[in-house]
Amino acid sequence: MQELIARTRRRLAAARLHYGHGTDNPADEAAVLVAHAAGLEWPLSPARLARPASLTTRTALESLVARRIDERMPAVYLTGRTFFAGLPMRTDPRALVPRSPIAELIERQFAPWIDARRVRTALDVGTGSGCIALAMAVAFPKARVDAVDVSPDALALARENRRALNLARRVRLLESDYFSALEGRRYDIIVSNPPYVGSREFASLPAEYAHEPALGLRAGRDGLDAVRVLLRDAPRHLAPGGILVVEVGNTEEAVRRRWPQARFVWLGFERGGGGVFLLTAEALATLRV
Repeated sequence: MQELIARTRRRLAAARLHYGHGTDNPADEAAVLVAHAAGLEWPLSPARLARPASLTTRTALESLVARRIDERMPAVYLTGRTFFAGLPMRTDPRALVPRSPIAELIERQFAPWIDARRVRTALDVGTGSGCIALAMAVAFPKARVDAVDVSPDALALARENRRALNLARRVRLLESDYFSALEGRRYDIIVSNPPYVGSREFASLPAEYAHEPALGLRAGRDGLDAVRVLLRDAPRHLAPGGILVVEVGNTEEAVRRRWPQARFVWLGFERGGGGVFLLTAEALATLRV
């Protein structure tokens, strides 16, 4: 099996693919595809990897690799599975591939920015596959989590993940355009990984992104359409002492220029990634959008 992973890595590397949808290099992607073809569960055991690959595995792998190279389909769309904050997630083109660095914040219960013991309500705006909302429900077992999205297809996928993780009692999924279905509700934590790709950047994205819903990527000419709504409307839904966390990716510099007076805290991550800001409820209340 190790030999098969090494050979697959070489094929993927030679194909000049784009990475970043669940994996960031051909070696990890090769392991994902081989494991799926062989029906192996993560983490991969050395003993299992030492065994030779069957003809069935090799045939299945060939089909996966061909699609990955010819169609530029992200590997985790081919396998239908990925992990987010250590949780298994079903993933397919109904929603973006779960890959936000916000996973690290959730694993740390957003420390030191909020006292985890007092978190009782959380909101995920633009939930997609439900990964952020579901991970927050696991991280805060006494909290109830609302998750909203404007896409019925994405919400259907989120329901599948909610069912698989047995979190239906504490995670509510709502079809909502931002906060439209949440009148009067306030939360200790509001998190969003919204669309933040501007028109020019969207036109130059690698082919892998074409398999993801454009609704989850495009955010107007400058990439700030979603951020404007979040900054404008979140104050009405954030509880005193609460925090707003938003991923803006490559749009970070545009956000800094547009709101130079904002008291953003730009967060760092041990596992890579960036472009995520945090605002306290108090800092958000003083911001003019």
